[in-house]
Amino acid sequence: MEGIEKVLKFIEEAQTYYLATVEGDQPRVRPFGTILLANGRLYIQTGKVKDVSKQLAANPKAEICAFKDGKWLRVAGKLVNDDDHDVKVAMLDKMPSLKAMYSADDDNMQMLYFQDAEATFSSFTEAPEVIKF
Repeated sequence: MEGIEKVLKFIEEAQTYYLATVEGDQPRVRPFGTILLANGRLYIQTGKVKDVSKQLAANPKAEICAFKDGKWLRVAGKLVNDDDHDVKVAMLDKMPSLKAMYSADDDNMQMLYFQDAEATFSSFTEAPEVIKF
């Protein structure tokens, strides 16, 4: 399994991950569930009207963390905005519950992909595994 696909699989199986951003000098963390692999990129989704979007516009460096079965995954990198309509449609198709809040044609749905990412798989019993993409 290719590295980025291993990262995707772990996050999908964990179902929830936590996204950390910064607001000024204050870290901000919140749960997320949106994840998509498209065009060789790992995407998350949010709304442009949300504080998280404003925080990422001011400082695109972010990190996500997911935990399952005694192991955790951290993915750190820069989150880059992508307004590609097809990517938005792919996320809505994968997660139909988002359709109640977002549309690929509205100006609120925001797709962000990781650039210069470093994913680290960790546990208390194994050496860390690092994947870069």
